[in-house]
Amino acid sequence: MAAPVLIAGGGIGGLTTALSLHAAGIPSLVVESARRIEPLGVGISLLTHGVRELTELGLGDRLAELGVPTAEYFFCDKSGNKLFAQPRGKATGSEWPQYCIHRGELHLLLLDEVRSRLGADAVRTGTRLQDFTQHGDGVEVVVTDRDSGAAETLRAAALIGADGLNSTVRARLHPDERELAWSGQRMWRGVTEGVPPFLTGRSWVGASDGDVTLVAYPIGKDRTNWVCLVRVAEPGLLPEAADGPVDDRREGLLKEVLSHYEGWSLGWLDVRDLLERSVEVLEYPMVDRDPLPAWGSGRVTLLGDAAHPMYPAGGNGAAQAILDARVLAYELARADGDVSAGLAAYERTRLEEANGVVMAARAMERATSPDTWDRAQITQMMEMYRKKAESEVAQLNSRPSYTPPRRE
Repeated sequence: MAAPVLIAGGGIGGLTTALSLHAAGIPSLVVESARRIEPLGVGISLLTHGVRELTELGLGDRLAELGVPTAEYFFCDKSGNKLFAQPRGKATGSEWPQYCIHRGELHLLLLDEVRSRLGADAVRTGTRLQDFTQHGDGVEVVVTDRDSGAAETLRAAALIGADGLNSTVRARLHPDERELAWSGQRMWRGVTEGVPPFLTGRSWVGASDGDVTLVAYPIGKDRTNWVCLVRVAEPGLLPEAADGPVDDRREGLLKEVLSHYEGWSLGWLDVRDLLERSVEVLEYPMVDRDPLPAWGSGRVTLLGDAAHPMYPAGGNGAAQAILDARVLAYELARADGDVSAGLAAYERTRLEEANGVVMAARAMERATSPDTWDRAQITQMMEMYRKKAESEVAQLNSRPSYTPPRRE
């Protein structure tokens, strides 16, 4: 494979793909439209199946330095009364922990490793993908430099669209796709320093009254990540504001958030203090896309949020992108130069499973609607999500590695 695999998007999924391909002896190049990759975002959960894959890439010690190993999921009402709890990570018998971690710090960890292992030029920032054309023996990818506007055509063995929720690669592959699907909920997110430890000190907490939900968990360095979810409309396509499409992220107004939590008293966590002392508040609509019957064709495919954006219920987005990356590299290596066959095998392995996680996350989100907010329904939905979205512990512990023999 003389030409590299071109990865559009330098996020968690794209960088993990580069590391996985390198481990398999397959060259790659990452193009990222942002001029500079910075530690943006807030906290995320990295589930055990994602931790296993990064550990097998040699990142286990660095993850342990950055993340907080999650001990439990704890669900309660707005008065702090326990509905139920589930053990997490190694408490379930998994050989790998689950971590709560700052997304930006995980992102920079992966970027540092890519540049260290593949070289300083392995990630080209400020480079925007415009279009691509497949040929029998490769893909021609047109990119532009964001500063100069100069266009360039790159030759690649394959094109991997890891360019996120509003993927250009996906739009080219599926031009007739509908708009983003909206849950009817808006999310406010932030990080607060100096919050006293709550419950086990390593608990992921979800509190709700049906209309309004709070999620909180520690992410290390004396920081607590929080998410506020408020239902403001019925589910449907993402609406457009008067001046154009609704942003997928904007700086939130704290007073908007606080008004929804009047009367909340968890006891072991001061909700108002948690929200008021957050330095930055971000706001997003909770969106996903309808699952696709196929991600790509030939030498072009999708990965991560570009392939299967999902609601954050269950915190599975990062782990699913990491699994995509590992399976893609594994199948390309096994295909021994037959790129189209390798990418087809990747989709056969991952598409149905990832689409199932998307639908399970939707079902989980519906379980918190006012009409279904009761312990039995929530428990049922959580169990369904666990079975669909997470590998059973015995299966995860015994499954063969996705690390292929290195191609020289």
